[in-house]
Amino acid sequence: MKSEPGCYGLQNLKDEPEQITCWDGVRNYQACNLLRDRIRVGDGVLFYHSNISQPAVVGLAEVVRDGYPDHTALDPNVDHFDPKSSVDNPVWYMVDIQYRATLPRPLTRADLAGHPILSGMGVLKKGNRLSVQLVSAAEWRAILDLSDLSDPLTGGRRP
Repeated sequence: MKSEPGCYGLQNLKDEPEQITCWDGVRNYQACNLLRDRIRVGDGVLFYHSNISQPAVVGLAEVVRDGYPDHTALDPNVDHFDPKSSVDNPVWYMVDIQYRATLPRPLTRADLAGHPILSGMGVLKKGNRLSVQLVSAAEWRAILDLSDLSDPLTGGRRP
């Protein structure tokens, strides 16, 4: 999951009550469909800081609630409002995630591109601007290996 740290960074998640937040405001159909249909409780999350001088994976989180309608689409007073969405016919979905770990050092795009397992990640592909992307189990393990971290997930599912 990509986020601009000036808007909402890993530290913001860490500072939340119970270190949980809803991942709202996703307004790309492909990414939203992942939240609604594929991403499940227990899935690991690579928290990626984007739109900074050195974009990088900076931490790990876990999905703690399956996809559900994004309430911000219904509020005309927020930036994520969408008049096409309604309570009876939601267009946009979100999941809840919980902080699990901060990487000992950020893993930059160069770090990812230089690793044989990680070099094909969607986040590295030119023009791929999706804020939510799937990660393979091998990619998840490679990130943990590069970070010298044990797997912090409690839910049992892996990417």
